[in-house]
Amino acid sequence: MLKPTYISALVLGVILSGCTSAANTAPVTTESAKDSAKTSTTANKTSTPAAKTRPPTATEMADFNTWRQQFRVQALNKGITPATFDAAFKGVKLDNQVIKLDGSQAEFTRQIWEYLDTATSTTRVTTGREKWKSLEKTLSAIEARYNVDAKVVVSVWGMETNYGSYRGNTSTIAGLATLAFEGRRRTFAEAELIGALKILQAGDVTPERMRGSWAGAMGHTQFMPTSYLQYAQDFNGDGKRDIWSEDPTDALASTAAYLARFGWQHKAPWGVEIKLPQNFDYTTADQSNLKPVAYWRERGVKTITGQPLPDFGDAAILVPAGAHGPVFAIFKNFKVIRRYNNATSYAMAVGHLADKLDGAGEFVASWPREERALSRSEKVALQKMLTAKGFDTKGVDGVIGPNSINAIRAYQQSKQQVADGYASASLLEQLKR
Repeated sequence: MLKPTYISALVLGVILSGCTSAANTAPVTTESAKDSAKTSTTANKTSTPAAKTRPPTATEMADFNTWRQQFRVQALNKGITPATFDAAFKGVKLDNQVIKLDGSQAEFTRQIWEYLDTATSTTRVTTGREKWKSLEKTLSAIEARYNVDAKVVVSVWGMETNYGSYRGNTSTIAGLATLAFEGRRRTFAEAELIGALKILQAGDVTPERMRGSWAGAMGHTQFMPTSYLQYAQDFNGDGKRDIWSEDPTDALASTAAYLARFGWQHKAPWGVEIKLPQNFDYTTADQSNLKPVAYWRERGVKTITGQPLPDFGDAAILVPAGAHGPVFAIFKNFKVIRRYNNATSYAMAVGHLADKLDGAGEFVASWPREERALSRSEKVALQKMLTAKGFDTKGVDGVIGPNSINAIRAYQQSKQQVADGYASASLLEQLKR
């Protein structure tokens, strides 16, 4: 759910991305309202880059210590004991690397197919199958209890920490304290910090072992502290909900419990690859436009092999690369995955990896690999040009969210083009003319 320089699959996929915090009910990550590629439980995730940052100055540490004393009063008022607080903060310093990472904004992103190539690589599939086999009895028991498919639990594990091989090594207390002190997300960070202190007070883990991503995501499947408090499981019955252990049992069960809580449908797909009729109205291809399967069947939507669209409840049409790439009908489980990490790219990767772990192959339709990704500055330019031409993106931020997509569609319709809303380099060049 949260990661960071190995940077979670989430951040890598940035184009369409999101974590799981109590605030957004995800264990780790959260995506902006504009479907930005930022992450929180997964995106900020797992590791702290090797690049070294200057240590805090004496003045910065003095200010940090002042904040810590003020926060101590707040924590004690919320039931944290002085002993718990003092033990947790022993030796904790301001971490400028966390501030640097939190304030960074990537100029360049990857196309969805490049992201999926990495997220569902042959190596990741092979390793995942080996892990599944070695933990088959445990995973079967988890599936039986929570009614969440084992392949999906393994897939989330693979996406979050590459099956536990990199869980992050930043002190959770230090990382969250730094974010709270820095102030950009103080309310969020302080709430998570209180959650972390409650975990320590309950005895599930020691301050030394409570480590994870620079943004506070912890364990094999990267739970934020507040989500841990709500959903973490003691599946092996040892009296602790230990998501940090080398044994991933509790972490995997916690992930299953989380997905179950938000309505996972057992044995149902996240989505299916489809083919659209020539006259399909692409303005209806929107994740929020959920319709009964019968509605899509009436409009000529079929599976990629030409079979009737299967009925797993209401479906929406997803066109992640516009009209020139694979197209999908997505069902409730896709939305449930996005509760774990609110990013389209992440949800696709989890679903696709899970299917591959279970023997499926690549998508049938080809990606438009000749299309390069737009940089952030190019997206800003695209938004400015659309707005100047009368197609208001309702803001210029370099994030292609719903407002920008609607503006692109309106522009495409004005040119009698397929209104798929896809922000491409070719569209940018057309706007420049």
